[in-house]
Amino acid sequence: MSEREHEEREFDLKWAQQAQHKEPSARARMLAARWKHNPPGPVPFRADPEHTSRVRRRSSWVSTAVVLGTVALVIILLGYLNFQPY
Repeated sequence: MSEREHEEREFDLKWAQQAQHKEPSARARMLAARWKHNPPGPVPFRADPEHTSRVRRRSSWVSTAVVLGTVALVIILLGYLNFQPY
């Protein structure tokens, strides 16, 4: 890109960013039209911390046990089959 083209491009970007009115995106227009007739209900900022902490703690232990159990099973199976690579 020549220096002249770079200056023209830089001028175009500055001009576009200084625009008084910026048109909303297609998604923003679609949601505005949908919500005009059927507004969304209130949504809490965060979920109940007690419920999420119990579920996460339980699921993380279960997934950890499954992974470690699978690894142990593979090690035992390979030892049982007297696995020798190549």
